[in-house]
Amino acid sequence: MVAEAGTERRPGLIEQIAEDMRERIVSGAWPVGSRVPTEPELAALVGAGRNTVREAVQALVHAGLLERRQGSGTYVLATSELPSAIERQFACASQREVLEVRQALEIVSASLAAQRRTQPQVEHLRHLLAQRTTAVDQGDLDSMVSADLALHRYIAEMTGNAVLAELYSTVLSAVVDNIRFNFLHVNQEGNSHEDLVEAIAQGDPAAAARQIEHYLGQMSQSLRGQKPAEQNGLTPNATC
Repeated sequence: MVAEAGTERRPGLIEQIAEDMRERIVSGAWPVGSRVPTEPELAALVGAGRNTVREAVQALVHAGLLERRQGSGTYVLATSELPSAIERQFACASQREVLEVRQALEIVSASLAAQRRTQPQVEHLRHLLAQRTTAVDQGDLDSMVSADLALHRYIAEMTGNAVLAELYSTVLSAVVDNIRFNFLHVNQEGNSHEDLVEAIAQGDPAAAARQIEHYLGQMSQSLRGQKPAEQNGLTPNATC
């Protein structure tokens, strides 16, 4: 319990209460998706005024850990502030910056996936490739983007590295915009991803990495051909 003091200590008290709530979220005492106690209940729980509790809750909302739902209450959104922080950073990123991050993550992912793949994983990867091919043949841009993202995301999961897979998941919104840019502006000849999937299936890390380098390298070349404003422009969802 945190005892409320004079107004001169109020900012520190808000931080203390926010940290107390953060610990409950991280520990699982308040699971993701659960509704946290109401303001009066929280005030009684931590021994502070409702205004102080309200500001502490707002701090965690801003951090991306909590979410207010009109007429329903406040719910646990995440156990880490990292996804929210990364999302805010990517909101102001250029296509080139996002591409460079994709290169860093996906080249390593493809190489590790080729080393560690299992037969069931290879079969599912081939299934995702077939979905991507169908979407491309039909020319449905939204389906193409969705299928391409699913394939690359699964490759990150195939690495068996939970941290790498989670890191890739945190940048999905920016990757979606980048994939859409790719389909709209880059010549898709040779980008069927069949060679990438085959390299992973055959357990060839070097070949898998080369396929990603080639695929994203074409995007890099396309960006160099864009006007400066387009080349460095913010991703479509940016609000900066």
